[in-house]
Amino acid sequence: MRIEGAIVLVTGAARGLGLAIATHLQGRGATVIAADIDAAALANLPEGIEAATLDITDPAAVAACVQAIWARHGRIDVLVNNAGAIHSEPMIDIMRPDAMMHDLGRFRRCLAANLESVFIMTSGVVEQMARKRVRGLIVNISSISARGNAGQTAYAAAKAGVNAMTVTWAKEWGPFGIRCNAVAPGFIDTPSTRSALAPAHLKHVEISTPLRRLGRAEEVAQAVASLVENDFVNGIVLDVHGGLSI
Repeated sequence: MRIEGAIVLVTGAARGLGLAIATHLQGRGATVIAADIDAAALANLPEGIEAATLDITDPAAVAACVQAIWARHGRIDVLVNNAGAIHSEPMIDIMRPDAMMHDLGRFRRCLAANLESVFIMTSGVVEQMARKRVRGLIVNISSISARGNAGQTAYAAAKAGVNAMTVTWAKEWGPFGIRCNAVAPGFIDTPSTRSALAPAHLKHVEISTPLRRLGRAEEVAQAVASLVENDFVNGIVLDVHGGLSI
């Protein structure tokens, strides 16, 4: 698929990785709609990127947003499911004997933000692709944490689920000409990463990564672009982690 002229919807695109992806694709000639729950942040988008205030955990709001984009542009060629929230919480915290185990409510909220939202968003877009015979692409932003990361039970489970859905959907939708892939970043130098991890932990990550640095948001955006452009890539989870897992 050519990026130039494509209609692309990116979730969680008001800042961080989502904004980098939206900006990169728009710079390559795509028409980009940036969806985010943070209306104030959306007001600061670069010129030319359309804004859509959206709660991606609300099926009715997602359906209305998708219908509005389809009415305005005639199609959606690419959906990038980037929105989510990092959550770190050990399964057992012996330093809190009165509340030692991982909280079930926070577990469910993490899955809603990172897994259910991908299902909801993709359902809304793919239904229209299938009905209107659009040969499109879904790109899910996963994480290296899907392999299992100590202290991230809920987040790891959610991202592993995203990977499983990616492969399942690639198998189901391939005959319709709808591809589905994922990008699994490692530790990327974004404000959310730095707020979620202590400086000592980040330093350890840098030392453990063969390239000896954190990733850059634009490098994740480049990976997304490569999946858009290659029409024979389907059902893969593309690692972008500087060799951290090898």
